Amino acid sequence: MSSSCCGTTALELEQIVHGPEATAPPVVVIGAGPAGLAAAAHLAERGQPFVVLEAGERVAASVARWGHVRVFSPWKYNIDAAARRLLTADGWTAPDGEWLPTGAELIDDYLAPLAKLFGERVRLGAKVTAISRLTYDRVRTNGRQDVPFLIRLENGEELQARAIIDASGTYETPNVLGASGLPAHGEAEAVAAGLVDHALPDVLGTDRARYEGKHVLVVGAGHSAATTLLALAQLSAATRITWAIRAGGASRTYGGGDADALPARGALGTRLRAHVDSGRIHLVTAFFAHTLQCDGEQVKVVSRDASGHEQAVTADRVVAATGYRPDHTIAGELRLDLDPILGSTRALAPLIDPNAHSCGTVPAHGVDELAHPEPGFYAVGVKSYGRAPTFLMATGYEQVRSVVAALAGDWEAARDLRLDLPETGVCSSNLAEAQEQRVGLTTGISGGLLAAPLPLATVLAEGGGCCG
Repeated sequence: MSSSCCGTTALELEQIVHGPEATAPPVVVIGAGPAGLAAAAHLAERGQPFVVLEAGERVAASVARWGHVRVFSPWKYNIDAAARRLLTADGWTAPDGEWLPTGAELIDDYLAPLAKLFGERVRLGAKVTAISRLTYDRVRTNGRQDVPFLIRLENGEELQARAIIDASGTYETPNVLGASGLPAHGEAEAVAAGLVDHALPDVLGTDRARYEGKHVLVVGAGHSAATTLLALAQLSAATRITWAIRAGGASRTYGGGDADALPARGALGTRLRAHVDSGRIHLVTAFFAHTLQCDGEQVKVVSRDASGHEQAVTADRVVAATGYRPDHTIAGELRLDLDPILGSTRALAPLIDPNAHSCGTVPAHGVDELAHPEPGFYAVGVKSYGRAPTFLMATGYEQVRSVVAALAGDWEAARDLRLDLPETGVCSSNLAEAQEQRVGLTTGISGGLLAAPLPLATVLAEGGGCCG
């Protein structure tokens, strides 16, 4: 380790990232993705003992699943401030701030080096299956705040924690294809038969043979759907593409074009519209998936609207780009105050409600909005938003900064919320309103705005990208 430009010596950095010997249970962070490792960086800077538990066998295992995708936010928006300080002190050179990284580059050039700083404090293959209070179930009240959390891992191991920051995300719990929030009839069978994939397959890479020359139905109106559609359009002309959405039109997905301050994101919708207008992509509107019927190597997807009207598409492959939802099962013995609609905290819900807000109108928020009746437990990052598709990575970094400040007893800093986001013309279900709003970086997968993996020149000229 070398000295940083700010004067941090190797010994001082060692003391920061490894911290003092813990004499009490540590703060446990669940998930070693962008939000989880940002939380670790802030905990390290504040001298708070911590452990990061990652279910995957590598850092940011969920990000690795879409590693082939290039994001549409440049590096300067994708790096947490505390993480940047620690990495710089270790002699790390930040990537070009204007470069649009792929998911793989986010890991290799940022998240993996950051996790390496924390050494054995980041545990891989450590899947959390349940959380409670030591000797207290959810019903017992008196004194529960004075006992540590009990965390059980898949291998039976148990750990104790003084606080928990759940940054486990939602990637493992995608929404179903059925339009009513219930699995479509026959959906499980079609998935088991390998005819339905969830969002962001590597169409131009490892999954190419599954899609080349086939009829592919993409269901979903978000930018993850747009990512897959644009990739499919680069395959041979023998590849037929049908795009099905519930809305009566695709203006929400097309977005703001030149009005977007992140050019790659604006270009995403522009290119998609061009493919629809040319007929390369066939758009089907008012499509409400109700039934899937497997027939050999094909699947028929039947839509049924509120009046009972049916329409159907028969395809060789279906991509269900229908978003994600949180899974709070592991916290079943904790006292959570969840909004009945979104599954976020009740206090956060009105700030992120997609029926009333775009990404740009969601205000900065922190420990107060993320608190549950269970003291010391916080869900952060994309999981904190429940089913709202308005999450911003930059907002997630501000969440963890605020939560960690509170855990360190610095309530003044915890409540001093600040967020500087780039102007844009899109990220809303109401495009006209969105063109006058501010928005930051949308991340990863919940509401994630992802782009097809394109050659560099194409990415820079036409845009390609996604989220931060």
